[in-house]
Amino acid sequence: MDFMGYSAQEPEPALIGEFPATDAALSARLEAIDPEGYARSRNHLDGAVSRLSPYLTHGFISVPDVVTFLQERHGLHTEHKFIFELAWREYFHHAWTRIGDGILSSLRHPPGNGYRTEIPEDLLTASTGVKVIDSAVRTLYGTGYLHNHARMWLASYAVHLRKVDWRIGADWMYGHLLDGDLPCNHLSWQWVAGTLTGKPYLFNADNVERFAPSMASRRSAIDCSYDVLQHIAASDTDVGREAQQPEPIVPPPLLPLPAALDQSSATIPENRIELIHPWNLRSQTGHLRVLLLRDFHQRWPWSARRWAFLQDRVKFKGYQCLAADSSEIPLLLSDVEADALAADHPVYDKALLTVSRVRPVPRQFRNPESFCSSFSSFWHQVNKGHGAA
Repeated sequence: MDFMGYSAQEPEPALIGEFPATDAALSARLEAIDPEGYARSRNHLDGAVSRLSPYLTHGFISVPDVVTFLQERHGLHTEHKFIFELAWREYFHHAWTRIGDGILSSLRHPPGNGYRTEIPEDLLTASTGVKVIDSAVRTLYGTGYLHNHARMWLASYAVHLRKVDWRIGADWMYGHLLDGDLPCNHLSWQWVAGTLTGKPYLFNADNVERFAPSMASRRSAIDCSYDVLQHIAASDTDVGREAQQPEPIVPPPLLPLPAALDQSSATIPENRIELIHPWNLRSQTGHLRVLLLRDFHQRWPWSARRWAFLQDRVKFKGYQCLAADSSEIPLLLSDVEADALAADHPVYDKALLTVSRVRPVPRQFRNPESFCSSFSSFWHQVNKGHGAA
């Protein structure tokens, strides 16, 4: 297959885990998409999900590219479940472009009180005794990926049963996910916490048994009715760890920009360059520099696994890096004609303000001028006249 420059004939280096940072790996993901299987089984942990998210987050491919592929290959209409879920990604990015760091604060009051500002040790070490939760934590650390339902269960357990402030949990998960995307991750945690919609997302052992039978977690804190869970969510009660726990594991650390990628120099020898960044790593040629903002990645550290994913891409494509603090970018680019793709990322986009030409991020649906406080409001607006960007 060769779709939009993604060739399945490229050599595959020995890269990490299930997500090689290559165009061939992306091509294989696209080819494997089963839209009808996805619509039927996406909520099941063993369902036909695409696992495209690391490639979307890091800009190997755009949402419009995926939609074009699905329409040409499978004849999907805009309101198919797969495309509907891609619209959620664009909604979250819409929110970030309109309210910036506002996504990092509760948009509504949480349902309970007494939230803690640290993650319990047993949750960090996958030793809560709730099978589905411990499995999710181990999978997060071991692969850098979680099925969406596992993410929701983990977030709901952390916030509503263990009383972890949603922001603390969101920051933790973001750093370990290969597809860690601040608006998608943090607004999803707000959706679970009830601070986005006003209604907390709750789950119990019956729900787990339906979508992940082997993880049902009977005779644990989640083996109760939704009325009981609602009461706990509205209180300051931490249900604590279970009486029986597995052996704890050591959480991998989160790290700032590694030295291997911090390759900037005081000058840029070319007078015309193409700037790319961690959210635009698609296949390109020319005088390319990968812009890496030290101060952002100091504030938002990543796991070694995620840094390896980025480093593999840089090495595989032969890219050069330009690492600097945000404040240094204007001086570094003062005598350089630079071209760049925007990032839908307030910190990186601010750093790109001095770039000669910045192209907008490709969108499948237009970006409403006013902030839509709910997905339904966003969906209604962008679907006027089919809402194509």
